[in-house]
Amino acid sequence: MALPPHQDLIACPHCDTLHVAAELPDGARAACQRCHAVLQTAQPGALISVVSLAVAAIVLMVVAVSFPFMDLDVSGNHNATSVFNAIAAFNTGLAVPLAVAVALFIVVLPVTRLLAIIYAISPLLRGAPPRPLARKAFGLAESLRPWAMAEIFMVGVTVALIKVADLATVTLGPAFWAFAALVVITVFKDQLMNRYAIWEALDKATPAD
Repeated sequence: MALPPHQDLIACPHCDTLHVAAELPDGARAACQRCHAVLQTAQPGALISVVSLAVAAIVLMVVAVSFPFMDLDVSGNHNATSVFNAIAAFNTGLAVPLAVAVALFIVVLPVTRLLAIIYAISPLLRGAPPRPLARKAFGLAESLRPWAMAEIFMVGVTVALIKVADLATVTLGPAFWAFAALVVITVFKDQLMNRYAIWEALDKATPAD
């Protein structure tokens, strides 16, 4: 039996199983038959929500980097720190690569991914042609997804707080809650994003880069 044209096939991002793409009714989802990962969604207004959430995430990242993350009180001695101060603390000797890695994985790469998503798909909201290199920008956003580790950072911080709580009084600052909200927004945004539909829209509207 002949296979359908390649543009009608969609590969599972987790197990690479090929499926035939289909038009979905509003509110429906299509999942991989092998690993059950979500492949397609049909949410009316999803693109608007994705762009709005991406903008909100950038604002939250600015708050998370700029404001105090937590305050430690040990026997009356206070020590407030921010994400920026934590990165800057590793600014000498062999710790410099660690500072660079922390800055990249929890700040630079997540923000780069968010900006690439906004750049690539925001013209689609108003039916305008995509911007130059929109497909490459969206491809960059997808390739950075495993490396944008704000949520991993929050897991590590939570584990550290559990251990420190017995030794000091910990007061969570606005940056902590901004990071927590950022993680929730990022997960929700990725669930809303119909990558197949976005690629299809960019391919139809954009000449080869």
